[in-house]
Amino acid sequence: MNLIVALKFYISRMTEESGPGMKVLLMDKQTTSIVSLLYSKWEIFMKEVYLFERIDTNGRNEGLKHLKCIVFIRPTKENIELLCNELRCPKYGTYYVYFSNIIAKADIKLLAENDEQEVVKEVHEYYADYLAISPHLFSLGITGCSQGLLWNPVHLHRTILGIISVLLSIKKCPYIRYQSSSEMAKRLAEKVREVLSKESNSFLFRQDTSPVLLILDRRDDPVTPLLNQWTYQAMVHELLTINNNRVNLSHVKGISKELKEVVLSAEHDEFYATNLYHNFGEIGQTIKELMDEFQKKVKKHQKVESINDMKTFLETYPLFKKLSGTVSKHVTVVGELSSLVERHHLLQVSELEQELSCQNDHSMHLQKIRELINSKQIREIDMTRLVMLYALHYEKHTSNNVGGLISLLNNKGVAEKNVNLVRNILEYSGINTRRNNLFDRESVAKITKKLFKGLSGIDNIYTQHTPLLHETLEDLIKGKLSPQSFPYLGDTIISKRPQDIIVFMIGGTTYEESLTVYNLNKQNPAVKIVLGGTNVHNSQTFLEEVQCATSGILSKYKNNNN
Repeated sequence: MNLIVALKFYISRMTEESGPGMKVLLMDKQTTSIVSLLYSKWEIFMKEVYLFERIDTNGRNEGLKHLKCIVFIRPTKENIELLCNELRCPKYGTYYVYFSNIIAKADIKLLAENDEQEVVKEVHEYYADYLAISPHLFSLGITGCSQGLLWNPVHLHRTILGIISVLLSIKKCPYIRYQSSSEMAKRLAEKVREVLSKESNSFLFRQDTSPVLLILDRRDDPVTPLLNQWTYQAMVHELLTINNNRVNLSHVKGISKELKEVVLSAEHDEFYATNLYHNFGEIGQTIKELMDEFQKKVKKHQKVESINDMKTFLETYPLFKKLSGTVSKHVTVVGELSSLVERHHLLQVSELEQELSCQNDHSMHLQKIRELINSKQIREIDMTRLVMLYALHYEKHTSNNVGGLISLLNNKGVAEKNVNLVRNILEYSGINTRRNNLFDRESVAKITKKLFKGLSGIDNIYTQHTPLLHETLEDLIKGKLSPQSFPYLGDTIISKRPQDIIVFMIGGTTYEESLTVYNLNKQNPAVKIVLGGTNVHNSQTFLEEVQCATSGILSKYKNNNN
C-alpha cells in the first residue's frame, strides 16, 4: 500500500507506452500538481518529455506535429470539452490519452466522434486522481468541503472520486466503516459503496486480507490542527506552509534568488527524508553535523594543485554541489523557523496549548490565557487559538468564562473575524457534536520527560498531545473499535483483525496524524495503514475550514456573549 509507488507506476507506464521519441505532456491544473509531487522536471526529461502544457491554457504552441502528446487529465466535463476541441484541430502528431479516474462510456464515444483525423492511438484509465504526499499519506487539496456543516455537493463528488482512485491504485476493495456521529461520514460511505457496486468489475482483486476503509470526521478532533507543531515537516507546514512540496521563502529578509522558493521532497532530498519526523531540537543538532560535513569537504577541495586534484574535484563536483544546495536550503529553513519561534514567543504559546489539551486546571489556564492576551509579544491569531482551545475544553465548566475572554480579545483590538472563530469552533465542534470528551482521555495522562536534543529548554511539554486518531486506530488494530460508534456499512461485521486500513478524514488531516500513522505502521509490521483527507491542514487552513463550515449558521454564543 505504497501510494508513491502506485502513482509512479502509472506515470512511468504513460511515458513508456508511447514508445521512443520526443513527447509533450498535456495536463490540467490538478494532474500537474499530482505529477509535480512525484517527479522533478529532470526526471521527466529523462523520460523524453521535453514540453509541459496545460489543456486549460490559451495560446499554447502551434504546429508541433513531430511530437507525441501524452494527455493526462481528470475526466471532468470541462476537460472532455477541452480535449474534444484539441482533437478537432490537433497540434501534435499522435495522442495517448490517460484519464486519472473512471470515465463514462458516453464521454469515450464523444471523443471518438471528435477524433476525425484519427490521431488518438491509446485511451486508458490510470487511477492517479489524488496527491500522494508520502507513501502513507494522500490529500485531495480541498479546503472548505462543507457549508452549513453539510457536504458541498461539488466537494462530495470530488471526494468520492479521490477515494475510488486510491482504492483502485492500491488494488483494494474494502469493507466500509464510518463514524456514526457524523452525517457527512455516513453519506460519503454510502456514496463510495454505490460506486464500488456500480463499478464492481473494476474491483475484482485477489485479496488475502479483509481491507477496511474507515471514514472519520475532523469535527471529532478539532484540537490537533489548532496546535503548534515541533517535528520538522509539521513545523514547516505550520509556520511557512508546504504547498505541493514547495515552501515560499521570498518574504525572508536578504534571501538569495535561488532560495526564494525551496522544494522539500522526501523523494529527492535525503536530509529531509531522514529528518522530517524528528523534533526541532534534534534538527538543530543534525543541521550542525551537516554543516560540519560540508565544511570538511570545502577544506579538502581548497587545494587544487595538480591535474589529479582537478580530476578528483570534477568527479566529486555534482555531489559537492548537491550537498552545498542541501546545506543552504535547510540552514535557511531552520533559521527562519527559529526566528519565528523567538519573534512570536511560540514556546510560551505552545506550552499553554499543550496544557489546555492535556491537563485539567481551569483557574490556572484562565489566568495564563489572560496574561498572554495582555502580552505585547503574542500574535493575535495565537491569542485566538488559545481562547478557542479554552472554549472547547471548558465549554460545560461551571465557571466557564468564554464571554470574558472574547471581551478581552475585543478590548485588545483583535480583528472581528478572529474573535468570531471562538464562536465558530463551538458551532463546528462543540461538546454536543463530539462522540467523546477529548480532554478526559486515558492517553492524556501518559506524559514522559524525554528531553529534546540540541535545544535547551525544549522538552516534551511541547509534545504531550496525542491525536484522537491514535486511539481510534489502536482500537481498530486490536479488533476493539466499537461497532456502535463505527458501524460497518450494511449488515457485514468482520471478526478478523484488519491488516490493510485506509483512513479518510473529512475536513482534512494533519502532519501530526501522519506521524501517528507512520509510527503505528512501524510498531505493527503485519498492519499497513494509509491516511488521507480532503486536505492536509496547518492551523491557518483549518480555521478557513471552520469558517466555511459554519458560514450562515447563527452562533448561539453570539447573543449570549455580546
